[in-house]
Amino acid sequence: MREIDYTDIEKLLEYTCKNKATDLLISVGTKPTIRVSTILEPVQGSSAQTIDSSEKMVQTLLDEKKKQRLENDGEVDFSFSRSGLGRFRVNIYKQRGTYSIAIRSLPFEIPAFEELGLPDVIKTFSRRPKGLILATGSTGSGKSTTLASIIDMINNERHCHVITIEDPIEYLHRHKNSIVDQREVGSDTRSFASAVRSALREDPDVIMVGEMRDPETISVALTAAETGHLVFSTLHTVGAAKTIDRIIDAFPPAQQNQIKSQFATVIEGIISQQLIPLRKNKGLVAACEVMVANAAIRNLIREGKPYQINSIIQTGANLGMQSLEANLASLCASGEITQDDAVIRAMDTQLFFQLMNKRW
Repeated sequence: MREIDYTDIEKLLEYTCKNKATDLLISVGTKPTIRVSTILEPVQGSSAQTIDSSEKMVQTLLDEKKKQRLENDGEVDFSFSRSGLGRFRVNIYKQRGTYSIAIRSLPFEIPAFEELGLPDVIKTFSRRPKGLILATGSTGSGKSTTLASIIDMINNERHCHVITIEDPIEYLHRHKNSIVDQREVGSDTRSFASAVRSALREDPDVIMVGEMRDPETISVALTAAETGHLVFSTLHTVGAAKTIDRIIDAFPPAQQNQIKSQFATVIEGIISQQLIPLRKNKGLVAACEVMVANAAIRNLIREGKPYQINSIIQTGANLGMQSLEANLASLCASGEITQDDAVIRAMDTQLFFQLMNKRW
């Protein structure tokens, strides 16, 4: 097989898109590698990266400002577009004195909500006048895509001023019925927290915070929701109960009662999702838990009993709630995913098997 020019980042991006890969990984001492349906595959016809070829790619991708950030911090995040290919989110980082690159492939077009295979109740979150909606899950679970799709629904259906704060900007939103202003941490603003604080003076109806990664950002996001804005954000947690614990535990004990009360007041919903390989072909399907806040859930948050929320989710189908185990059982029973893939992702395996037994 003809050896590709593995020092040419453009050809590697073309290969990534041609093979419908979600990620491209470049590291010295090994072949460039793509991730297809969660599986890592070396780029066919390529050779192991060298220090020189890695540095050449870094020089191609970075301007002087980003080079300085890489030198100072040891890593740099950014995104860019390539005509005919799509958008890419990039992290370049130092390891053992050399450079490694992780590139996530993003489509130009924001996927329509119907294409994501998520429950219809999530659509209703886009129509809330105020409150806090969280999309949670591990890295690569589709959180950003879900929120981008929701923001696009708002853009199509409502006359709003939407401000997104991202690190980096992933999906590009065009102004439609709404005005959508997108700010990137590092180039347009200093931090998530300062951007949210500033947004409160910029007449927004909707604020999307790319990640609630520290107590300051969480605090200003809660305040934004409390003052009548619709706020969306993400957390790297699995499940509504663990998400609530993470938010409360981010603060010192003396503040936690106040945060419980504030969070219970503003929370409207939590989407916790995972992407699972399809059984019969290359591709992924989303499995998710959906919590819709009601009086019982708000009381449990105030009382510091989020561990009891799972039972409310399991019995809250009339409100559109859905447990992860119920969704996994449904996907498994329909033949879309294997039982092995479902079991390792279930948070409560006993409940999963109970639900499976009922279906059979």
